Amino acid sequence: MSTPGPERVPSTVKVDKTSGQGKPPAAKSTGGKSTGAKSTGAGSAGSKSGNRPGGRPQGKGRKPTAPVTVRGSRNWGPIAVAGVVVLIAAGIIGYGVWAAARSSNEASTPWAERAAAISGITNYRESSDKTIASRNHKTGVLSYSTNPPVGGDHSPRWENCTGDVYTQPIPKENAVHSLEHGAVWVTYKQGLPADQVEKLADKVKGQDYMLMSPIANLDKNVSLQAWGYQLKLDTVDDPRIDDFIKALRLNASVEPGATCSSGVSATGDVPQGS
Repeated sequence: MSTPGPERVPSTVKVDKTSGQGKPPAAKSTGGKSTGAKSTGAGSAGSKSGNRPGGRPQGKGRKPTAPVTVRGSRNWGPIAVAGVVVLIAAGIIGYGVWAAARSSNEASTPWAERAAAISGITNYRESSDKTIASRNHKTGVLSYSTNPPVGGDHSPRWENCTGDVYTQPIPKENAVHSLEHGAVWVTYKQGLPADQVEKLADKVKGQDYMLMSPIANLDKNVSLQAWGYQLKLDTVDDPRIDDFIKALRLNASVEPGATCSSGVSATGDVPQGS
């Protein structure tokens, strides 16, 4: 009769949750060699997309990184310069149009109307004093009803009036003859400051049918004369000076075509020429 051995207890196999559905758990590696299926994880030495320590995985499926465009601030300098140039050009064109229109208007307006439009001007051609309109040639010193005179009998010789600037008073009888030829006679009070005299001289120098001189006992700083017209002013900066010259120089002549050269350059009170 045999002796009964120790009681055998049936062994149990624990199934891991990740190896469900009857699949056996992955075998453990023995001796450094894997006895199970090949690993497909990121740690596999045979993976084509191996990792660099601390770096990003370099796989085929990585999308290229789009370059970053840095937009600089707009340079306003050239734009501002261009704007200024445009404004200047527009101003020049506008002034040219205005000047052309004004010139055209002046050309189409009779000179007598332009003269009448000057504020403060006196038209002695409409005066009842008939001595102003008289044009006889006389020698010697003559008397006039206005100071400076604007017309009347005068010396047979005219004062040179081709932009002549006289620093001393000139004979009125010679100057009146120049007015008859169409000159504008610019006069100023004796003792006027030199810088103001120079401003007046700049309007006369080099201008044909123009002459200038100081005159005694003038009641204003400046007085302009053309034949039969006079304008007295307080300052040499008055814009009406230019208006007077533009309207009356040559136009006020009562002897058209007469010259302003080949006369006399007399100074003092006694007229010259016979």
